[in-house]
Amino acid sequence: MLKVSEILRVKGNTLYTATPDTPINQALATMAEQDIGSLVIMEHGELVGMLTFREIIRHLTKNNGVIGDFTIRSVMDDAPVSVTPNTSADEVQRLMLDKHARYMPVMDGPVLLGVISFYDMAQAIVAAQKFENKMLKAYIRDWPEGQEDPEDDKV
Repeated sequence: MLKVSEILRVKGNTLYTATPDTPINQALATMAEQDIGSLVIMEHGELVGMLTFREIIRHLTKNNGVIGDFTIRSVMDDAPVSVTPNTSADEVQRLMLDKHARYMPVMDGPVLLGVISFYDMAQAIVAAQKFENKMLKAYIRDWPEGQEDPEDDKV
């Protein structure tokens, strides 16, 4: 079963964080420069929120397209759902769909290990399916001639 730790290992562990007191325009600059859709918001070493393009769009809509002098604290999701390295990929998918979350922080206790995105999940699932297909094809190719599958008798 595919776990979050394996997805993070493939993705790498580059982390982009900000504090709640960071100005929104600075957060936007970081997100644009790094081509990322989220920032993990940390304060005193603890996860306190997430900032994604969803919160930015809501803020812009509410303020007639003006970012203003607001800080991340005023717009961030202050109750983000997080997962652990041992969370299964199936559970992450379920949580992302249930919570409408495109980004989930990965926490090992109080320690931030990374962020899993909807894109990361899709990429991991496709890779797992390709591997499974390859293994099935190899298995079928190596099937001895003239032999039946013993599992066929267990109907």
